[in-house]
Amino acid sequence: MAHRIISTEGDRIDFLKFVSGVKLPVTFEWTPGRDRSLAQNKLMWLWAQEAADQRGDTSRVEVQREWKLRHGVPILRADSVEFRVFTDLALKPLNYEQRMTAMSFVPVTSEFKVPQMVAFLDAIERECAVQGIRLTDPDPGLASYQERYRRAA
Repeated sequence: MAHRIISTEGDRIDFLKFVSGVKLPVTFEWTPGRDRSLAQNKLMWLWAQEAADQRGDTSRVEVQREWKLRHGVPILRADSVEFRVFTDLALKPLNYEQRMTAMSFVPVTSEFKVPQMVAFLDAIERECAVQGIRLTDPDPGLASYQERYRRAA
């Protein structure tokens, strides 16, 4: 399905021009918000590597899967009826190890909007602090960006 992010008034004008030329009938859907940023995604993977290195018993991919299951799934369940139904049918019947395996195939963080990714990264940061895992502070620009979304929520 085609999609386009509209961030500026110019984007909106361009989209309205595009829509006026589309052959009818057509159905449009939209989702408020912006997809999680690449900087947020990069930070998550950096933290997963740092956590894996400090734990010494796992890989960054396994750490990221754990985080998806423990923190990401609840965030998406809270915000999406469809995801809640999916997890009730497909994940709840599985044991923990099977759920962890499923995290390799179930899109979670890739579905996040920026505020969801902020909540996810905040949960990871809290968990790692409790576990004594030291994480790199986000770039000041990313930290400021996340704070704006944290305040807006």
